[in-house]
Amino acid sequence: MTILAQNNALSSVVAIIYCTLCALALASHAKTTFTDPGSIPHSAVPNEDDGGNHHEFPMCSVCETYKPKYCHHCRICNRCISGMDHHCPWMNNCIGKGNLKHFTLFLVYVWLASAYALVLFGLNYFLCNREECTFPDVLVQLVRIMTVLCIGAFYFTSNMIISVLWGIVTGLGIIDRMKGDVVQEAPIPWKDVFGIQHYFTWLLPIDPVFEDYDRVMKYSTVPRLLREKKMEQ
Repeated sequence: MTILAQNNALSSVVAIIYCTLCALALASHAKTTFTDPGSIPHSAVPNEDDGGNHHEFPMCSVCETYKPKYCHHCRICNRCISGMDHHCPWMNNCIGKGNLKHFTLFLVYVWLASAYALVLFGLNYFLCNREECTFPDVLVQLVRIMTVLCIGAFYFTSNMIISVLWGIVTGLGIIDRMKGDVVQEAPIPWKDVFGIQHYFTWLLPIDPVFEDYDRVMKYSTVPRLLREKKMEQ
């Protein structure tokens, strides 16, 4: 895209928009990789709404920690993840409650960048028969390679976006849907994915602020429970 702009085939504004989408996609990828997806700590205990008053509650046989609903143990990461959707090899991390926003943004920005590039390649290369659309051989090969990569990225991210949206609507991740024996009562609120900040922050790869962290993660800790009781008094 930059070389096309340098050859005056595209406006510099067009190239800037594409580079911005790529930068946001890379930032979202980094946040997904390095953000805790929602690991269940050893000090985790049930919320009061999830059976905190019970003496017995489900435990992970591997981690030996509290295992809330829709939590799964990842054999690769060797830890339990709250709201685990799947383990993503491209991210080298699990996708869970803690980084679902960043993963969703990554998919969306890659999808937009791929679609944007395919449209520009079509208008300025494949469907253009004007004299100014004649490019050097190196640039022609680069456009062809980029077209193949963009088609693959567009197809992959389209499927993953549908899967993520379906998971938000049904409240069930890929693992839960594969099991087929779990039924969700209601969809996941958007604020439980993107946070309660201003809407423009939903588009940025920054950590979301949840209205009730314990409710979203479906676990609490003894210090947090004691602090909440003091605040209620």
